[in-house]
Amino acid sequence: MAKLYFRYSAMNAGKSTAMLQVAHNYEEQGQKVRLFTAAIDHRYGAGKVTSRLGPQRDAEVFDAHYDFLQASERVNCILLDEAQFLSAAQVKQLHQLAQVHGIPVICYGLRSDFLGEPFPGSAYLLALADDIEELKNICACGKKATMNIRMDSQGKRVTAGEQVDIGGNERYQHVCGRCFYTA
Repeated sequence: MAKLYFRYSAMNAGKSTAMLQVAHNYEEQGQKVRLFTAAIDHRYGAGKVTSRLGPQRDAEVFDAHYDFLQASERVNCILLDEAQFLSAAQVKQLHQLAQVHGIPVICYGLRSDFLGEPFPGSAYLLALADDIEELKNICACGKKATMNIRMDSQGKRVTAGEQVDIGGNERYQHVCGRCFYTA
């Protein structure tokens, strides 16, 4: 039975790396996968799924208007990076692809933003996913990192602003809950 999976973590836990490995595993068995990433995230170029370790692959992009039900033709699995940027309707479409069309859908993304607020896509994935898995990362203090904080260009923590501000290690740090509240 196909499922909708949500694999989440704080930043830098290897979500994109894991997704690229899953794609490789399917393809090694002669199966067809479709990779998606958010159009809004173009840090490594438009339509690129890139691991900080180096591996990169082209992917289709989704924006707020993309209809995932059109993605169901002759595919064995759908893999989606930056799933926090999905809309509620898109998460429901992905759930429908798994439940009605029998296509496994594996989504990778952040659970919450730099203020500890849920992303809409993540909130709906937590509600609808048939299988939820946390990928682990470590805070600088040694505890499990579960949160993200945003930094400005001087390295000071940002505590207000738009929910979405695309960036990598230069803008964000992954931290544990204690460091999130005391940093």
